[in-house]
Amino acid sequence: MSVLRRAAASPRSPAATVVHAEASPYGSRRLVVESDGDVTAAYLRDARDSVIGAVWVANHRKAPSSLDRPRLDAGGAPLLPESHVAHPQGREAVDVSALEVVWFEEGDGVAVLEAGDPLFVIPGWSDMGRGIPGYARDAKEQSPFAFPMEEEIAEFGPRIERAREHWKMCRADGSWAEFQQSVLGHLLQRLGPGGHYWHDVGRQLAGRNASTPPTVGVTERPARGDREFTVLSSVGMSRQRMPTVELYEDDVAPYARIELAVASTLPSQRAGSIFPWLAQYPWRSVTWFAPGDVVKWYHESRTFPLGSGDSAWEGVLLLDDPSRLAGPEAPALTGLTVQGDPVRWLWLVPITGEEHRYAKSEGSDALIRRMAQQGRSWIVS
Repeated sequence: MSVLRRAAASPRSPAATVVHAEASPYGSRRLVVESDGDVTAAYLRDARDSVIGAVWVANHRKAPSSLDRPRLDAGGAPLLPESHVAHPQGREAVDVSALEVVWFEEGDGVAVLEAGDPLFVIPGWSDMGRGIPGYARDAKEQSPFAFPMEEEIAEFGPRIERAREHWKMCRADGSWAEFQQSVLGHLLQRLGPGGHYWHDVGRQLAGRNASTPPTVGVTERPARGDREFTVLSSVGMSRQRMPTVELYEDDVAPYARIELAVASTLPSQRAGSIFPWLAQYPWRSVTWFAPGDVVKWYHESRTFPLGSGDSAWEGVLLLDDPSRLAGPEAPALTGLTVQGDPVRWLWLVPITGEEHRYAKSEGSDALIRRMAQQGRSWIVS
């Protein structure tokens, strides 16, 4: 375990060169494939350039009989021993021109194919700090540097194909408009006619490239006879699954796709300015939003969109069941599915800094109970 951590902390031996590098579509992960002529290895790095996941890919000369400790001690990727590899005599260099990189739609993992055949996978659960490497086609025994691909190919094969189809769909002409209309049509049935629509709010966040997915808009559903509040909803977050859900849930489907909503009597332009902060958050920060999560505002509390200049609000609670707080009956937004997954709407309720700390210490259920006892409403006014 300790040698794995050393290799991850300083993965490049003096002679290693980068043979391929590219960022994930969301810009939050970067794949780097390196070779020194003897060994090829791959690394998954975060936005700070720290190694998150890694995997030995291949030996290119005769495998040693035991662990290649000198290379490890020098900070390089090791030659795996002959008992652990499919090619004990070493295989030819990786043909970079024949590589196909397939990022999982969540953006937290990647597969690389060589001439159409999976060569290695670094999934979202690869964690060098815990001694969990990626999976390599040419690995035959588990080690701290690679798990055998054949052990998981039944899972990875369909997942790679699903990811391929996801990105192909995202690039297809008219695909976004078709998805957008499906969500807007669903909201029309649940909330009535729309008002203003804000396009691609995620690009408004400082420093974000305009071409960085996901694309997320915000639709306004004004107050009407049977509803004294306006509902603002994101449109686009559910087009892709959120990262890291599989680390916490055995069945990803019920939790992977969300949209966010806020019910408010505030001016819509003001209330809607909460969305640029949150629209790309899961993919930018490689995390997921679950019911009951609390998220702290990234700036000064006086700038928080759902309060006044002297507001004490410093974050939001994500609530899937508004009936747990005071207020009128919430609109039922269930019934939409994307790629067979149900879409869950999470309602944004502002909280103070103290409430954020309380939820982190005592749990969100305890915070919701306390807010209910105080008569707090899920309507932002």
